[in-house]
Order: sequence, then C-alpha cells, then structure tokens
Amino acid sequence: MDDKRNMIAAILLSVAILIGWNFVSEKYFPTPDTPDVTETVAGANGAAPATQGQPSALPTPGAPAAPAAKAIRPVDAVLAEGQRIPIETPAIKGSINLVGARVDDITLSKYRQTIKKDSPAVRLFAPGGTEAAYFASLGWAAQGIEVPNANTVWTASGAKLTPATPVTLSWANATGQTFRIEYSIDADYLITAKQTIANTGTAPVNASSFALIDRLGKPTDPHEQDSVTIHVGPTGYLDGKSVFDEDYEDVEEAPNRSVRYSSGAWLGFSDKYWLAAIVPAKGERITAAISSPAANNYQTLFARDFTQVAPGKQVTTTSRIFAGAKEVYTLQRYEDDQGITRLSNAIDWGWFEFFEKPIFKLLDWLFRMVGNFGVAIMALTLIIRLLMFPIANRQFSSMAQMRLVQPKMKALQERYKDDKPKMQQELMKLYKDEKINPLAGCLPIVIQIPIFYALYKVLMLTIEMRHQPFILWIKDLSAPDPLHILNLFGLLPFTPPSILSIGVLAVILGITMWLQFRLNPQATDPVQQQVFKIMPWLFMFIMAPFAAGLLLYWITNNILSIGQQQWMYRKFPALRAAPAK
Repeated sequence: MDDKRNMIAAILLSVAILIGWNFVSEKYFPTPDTPDVTETVAGANGAAPATQGQPSALPTPGAPAAPAAKAIRPVDAVLAEGQRIPIETPAIKGSINLVGARVDDITLSKYRQTIKKDSPAVRLFAPGGTEAAYFASLGWAAQGIEVPNANTVWTASGAKLTPATPVTLSWANATGQTFRIEYSIDADYLITAKQTIANTGTAPVNASSFALIDRLGKPTDPHEQDSVTIHVGPTGYLDGKSVFDEDYEDVEEAPNRSVRYSSGAWLGFSDKYWLAAIVPAKGERITAAISSPAANNYQTLFARDFTQVAPGKQVTTTSRIFAGAKEVYTLQRYEDDQGITRLSNAIDWGWFEFFEKPIFKLLDWLFRMVGNFGVAIMALTLIIRLLMFPIANRQFSSMAQMRLVQPKMKALQERYKDDKPKMQQELMKLYKDEKINPLAGCLPIVIQIPIFYALYKVLMLTIEMRHQPFILWIKDLSAPDPLHILNLFGLLPFTPPSILSIGVLAVILGITMWLQFRLNPQATDPVQQQVFKIMPWLFMFIMAPFAAGLLLYWITNNILSIGQQQWMYRKFPALRAAPAK
C-alpha cells in the first residue's frame, strides 16, 4: 500500500513539474518553434496612418499638415517609383528616397530570413505606404518659414551612397533658407547625417533640427515577442539609464500616447537580432520621446533646442542612424570609437551580464578556432567541467560515501520505522559523523543552472549564434531539434505541440541523464527513489522544446559527468562495491 502511495505521489509530482515548467518556460525561456524567419514587422491591415512620418510628441512649430492616408502596396512596387539614391556597403543594401529624404530601404546583406540557401536577405527598413513601413527621417521645425517635409523633393549631389562616396541632399525655400543633409556611411551599419540650415534671407530665423524613426505595426512573429528575458520594442539610453521597461502597449497607454525624456544618448526600436536607432552627437543637449502618434504606428524622436540663425549664417548639427544587426563586437566598437553611450545594451543581457558576456566571448572564440558551433559548445562544456573539477570531485566523493553507509541507514530506518522524527534525527547524526552531504547528488544540477541560463541567453540573443549548423540534421543550433519522434521524423504530416515535440537530442539527453543517475547512490526515501527514476524522462520532455545548442551542452555535460564518476569508482573501487545488499 505504501509503495502504491509513493508511486502515485511521485507521478503527481512529476506531472505538476511538467505542466508548471511548460508555463514557466513560455514566460521566462521563450524558444522558437521553427528555424527563425525574420520579418520587419507584421503587416498592418488597411491604410497607413495619415500621421506616419510626421514628427510627434515634441514641440515642432511649422510641422506640415498630415497627408491623406495611402493604401498599402507591395514593397517592390513602391521602391520602383520615384527618385532614389542607392546605398551599398559590405553589410547593407538599400536606398534613400529623395521624396522626404527618408532612409526607408535597408536590407542586411549578411543575413538571410531562413536557413535555406535561396532565402532572401533580411529586410529592416521599408518605405511608407507598405505593409511593413519602417524608416528613419531627418528634418527641421522653424518659426515663420517653410521647412522641408515628407513631400519635399530633394536634389542629390551624387549617384550612390557608399563608404567612399558621401551624398549631399539640398532644398531651398522661397524666403532665402537652404537646407542640406550630408549623408555618409561606414562599412557596417552607421549612417552619419550632417543637417545644415543656411540663412541667406534678410531676417534671423529660429529653427530646430530633429531625427526620428517611424514604424508601422509591431512584430507578430513568435520569435519577436517581448518577454521577461528578452526585450523587444522601444529602447534606448535615456535619462541616464538603459530603457527596457517600455513596450508598445505601454506607449499606447501613456498620457498623450507618448513617454518623454529630458536627455538621451540614443533611442530606437530593438528586435531580437536587429536594431534601428537614432543617435545625437556625443554630449549634445536634446529632448526625446517614444510615442504612438496613431493606432498601430510607433515613433522614436529626438529634437534639439531652437537656435537663432542670423542672416548670412548657418547652423550644422550631426545625427547618426544605426540600422543593422546587433552584433556584439560591432555595437561595442561604436560604443568605444563613436562615443555612443551603452549602445551594446541594445542586447538585453539582463542582470547576469557580468557572467553572460564572458560565456559569449569564450564561445565565440572557440567557434572561430574550430569552425563548428556545435563543437565549440562541446569544447566550452569541457572547459567548464575542468574548471569545476575540484568541486565536482568533492561532490562525487560525498555521493559515493553514501553507498558506504547505506547498511547503517537501512538499519536506522528499520529500527525507527515507527518514529519518523527520531529516524530523521539519527540520520542527520549519521551524516554528520560520516561527513556526508545528503544533497550532494543535486548540487551538480544546481551549479549548472546559472551556466545553463547564461548559455540560453547567449543562444537566444546573440546574432553570432543564429542559424549556426552542427552536423547531419542539426542545421540551426539556436532553434529546437527539427526531428520529432511523434511524427516519425517528419514522415507524418503534422507538427507535435511543443510539450510533446520530443526530438532525437531530447532522447539522448534522457538516456545520458538516466545513466548518470544510475551511478548515483540510491535515495533512502521511497518517494525520492521514484522521483529520481522518473526525472530523466521528465527532463527529456522539459528540455525538448529548447534550442538544440542547449541540449547539446547538457548532453555533453552528462557524458563528462558519467566519465568523471566512472573515474572516481576506478580510483576508489570500494565505493562501487559498497552498496548494501
């Protein structure tokens, strides 16, 4: 009867863990169900808001009236119209629209939407009037004069924007003011724009320059959802801190649909792997806002104080636009060389940044050395095991000593079977006398938790790990194992739900954990015995939806643990022979 109750208790506990973990993992450890497919944003239904592209949230006297809403059209059709200046660097391709001087066409040459060889490049920016409109714009506000607006047609001084060939756009009003934007670009993702207003009129003018990023819609791709562990949405370094606590819904619900800041080093929109940001000059005084000027439309904006421009004088300000991938070393380089404060925090490392960054740097170095990301994960696991060898050795020694005292433990259990408190008291005394830690068997798993979490964040956040293959069917270690047992490895035309998506790696993990537990001393409590028997297969279900790279880490760690335990038993043969009969 007791055995049946123990079994039922163990099963109920295991089911509770399995169901509870499914909820926890969705909230804290979101994992893509399929290899990543990148879309700029989910399409907005109907017409684009009339306000899209117009500065909002900050005072901008002289801003033009909003144009009529436009119907949504395909990107290629919109790009084929009008005059454009091509952009071409080793990292990006695209164009600047001479209507409005918008940087509204950016694709990332080094990154593909899926793991297929013929997959198109990731599109970051798309022009207004399209389903995924997303662009950067620069402009001026002024008092009493006409300023360029979203419909202004600019004149270009060059034919193409490249790292070697800057391009200057110019436009003049009827009252003697000339506006110029000199665009230059580096070999990666940073566009520098020098905005100049030259006053050749007869009276002084008050003007303010601004920069904005405008985005239509918010991502609906499951890989691009905001979560406790990964921030997706408006972000920046504002009012002296990195902003991760504002999402799209917060902006919509804010007073006047905007959140304002009195200072800022940069701000924009962060996706899982991509960033679009506007950056003022270092130390420049600006005001900034994250706003939603209309339903399904989001904007980040900074503006400078109004400055008087005397006749015959000109004022130049410098803005920068980052439009690209959140590569760790690229962001760090811009932070160091360009003085963009905390730009590397566009990657939401979280509280354990101090631990995650070293893990990333070591893993990235190993990958560069061996050329295979899966092998790099295995090498990282080996290095971690070697560093922890003395600790694990003491733990395994304590665990093995449990075998030596099992006859005494069983004798105590028999002697005090009708007095549970006395039995626990005597067991604790036995552990103390024999210098045994009864929790030693759990400690290796506890120690793995921060390492596992750091590796999870590295795999999920850093684009350097995206779409990296291992061997055979593992084409993307940042995605779950694609071969599921329940659909006969893809032969049956259905995809199992995530809780039942048991892949080959998950089965190997379960087997290696079962072997590892077999080498541990058996728990004395019957419920614990049942739980430890079920735990390897429970972990098989729990870990199955995670990225294949995480499973590879855990499998490698299990195999190394088994090897270390076997080495311990060969070193101390009495430990293996000690279990009581």
